Amino acid sequence: MSETIDMAAPGAMSRRSMLKAIGTGVSTMALLPLISEEGALAFEAIQRTNAAPKLKALTAAQYATVDAFTDAIIPTDAVSPGARAARVADYIDLLLSESDAPLRNTWTQGLAALDEAAAARFKVPFVKLTPAQVTEFLTEISANEAQPKTPVEQFFKVTKDATIRGYYTSEIGIHKDLQYKGNQYLPEFIGCHTEDGKDCPHCGQKAQPKAE
Repeated sequence: MSETIDMAAPGAMSRRSMLKAIGTGVSTMALLPLISEEGALAFEAIQRTNAAPKLKALTAAQYATVDAFTDAIIPTDAVSPGARAARVADYIDLLLSESDAPLRNTWTQGLAALDEAAAARFKVPFVKLTPAQVTEFLTEISANEAQPKTPVEQFFKVTKDATIRGYYTSEIGIHKDLQYKGNQYLPEFIGCHTEDGKDCPHCGQKAQPKAE
């Protein structure tokens, strides 16, 4: 990958240009399990209430790094907020709390590799990188995404998978970014509002005109 994007320049970065730059076309969806229904409900509640993190698998320091890393992968753009606002780090924490020890160890080791690589390149851990340094760093570690070799390259691939999955499971990703008006995850069934002649804000169905 030769493209370099300056995240520090106003208006220079968009989510779509970032995802294109780091190779969105390579699918990694098989690397992680699906979150359970209970976990999905918990994730929905976190977004709805904007509750403070109640970590189940990550430490506070690990959570901060995951939050920064995922928000670098899907940053806020002109269309919608990014991974931090969508609480993707909380999604990953919930997912890891349901996962087996080897997968949790993969994340512990991956986070360590991320900070080691950032320190080797810029003398500081990932959370202390400047926006321009984040862009340069992500460009480097994503260059071999199709065939990652180093621990940090492998961790980038796993994290991008989790970030995309968590983001497009969130209300922000589904309805603000994709602007999808159809089915959405609800904690309880509230019925279709087209029954009383109104367009339904939940399922997207349009009210039918009343017969004369």
